[in-house]
Amino acid sequence: MADWRRLVRDIPDFPRPGIVFKDITPALADAGAFAAAVAEMIAPWRGAGLDAVAGIESRGFILGAAMAQALGTGFVPIRKPGKLPAATLAQDYALEYGSDRLEMHADALAPEARVLIVDDVLATGGTLQAALSLLRHQGAAVAGAAVLVELRALQARTRWREATPLLAAADL
Repeated sequence: MADWRRLVRDIPDFPRPGIVFKDITPALADAGAFAAAVAEMIAPWRGAGLDAVAGIESRGFILGAAMAQALGTGFVPIRKPGKLPAATLAQDYALEYGSDRLEMHADALAPEARVLIVDDVLATGGTLQAALSLLRHQGAAVAGAAVLVELRALQARTRWREATPLLAAADL
């Protein structure tokens, strides 16, 4: 296991004053740490019969695409508004510093496709919940969610009231 405290840096007052952003780019820049992150995140999902990995913009794209390739599945991007060219489904959600919206292509998945949601950091849980709602609205069977880092002090896990697992490679 990598030393995640060393590889995830704090960026104070980003994107707004009072927010401490957890930046995983040092972990991504370290080849061994990046490989360890992907290996740790996919280990529980090997043999889970997944059809796709859905990565949340933007760092969830990096981790999710690598995981999809390693698991032999497709990759579905879940994006911020206005970034996808075809017909989309959308889900609004609250952030700790405002609100936002996620979108995915309406035809991204076959009905009942087994999907794993991937993001970089679990903070308040709003983004994961929005992705879950979006995928279920599309007709997917969500197998669970995986994040690289969980910020335990924010207690987002208590808001994940799903029967599906929510797994983190590291706690900070």
